[in-house]
Amino acid sequence: MAEGRGEPEVARGLFAQAWEKAADDFEASIAAHYVARHQDTPEEALAWNLRALGHAQAVDDERVTGFLASLHLNLGRSYEDLDDRGRAAEQYALAEASLAAVPDDGYGAPVRRGVAAARVRVPVGGECK
Repeated sequence: MAEGRGEPEVARGLFAQAWEKAADDFEASIAAHYVARHQDTPEEALAWNLRALGHAQAVDDERVTGFLASLHLNLGRSYEDLDDRGRAAEQYALAEASLAAVPDDGYGAPVRRGVAAARVRVPVGGECK
């Protein structure tokens, strides 16, 4: 809620607390996903996005299935921000491939729009448009 109210420092602190209190890989994945959004440099955001995906991949049940597209989308954006178009394209393709598991709701709509926009910016092969 703090993030939505335009209080990024409050949100950053709360997400850091969530990271510290994560009880399992699922919780750590979600916390790292949000911590990544409040980093000062693209390199730090990339590190947190990699952490988020790593923890999600360690979850041995279906809880993360609908969340993977968002994780790949954000990781792709980190690579794009670092001008690594090849890796960005790979992550965007993985995000696109994961869309079937994304719910058709208020969460899923922006993820789908984000993937579509990313595929325009960085199409298959990583060429920049």
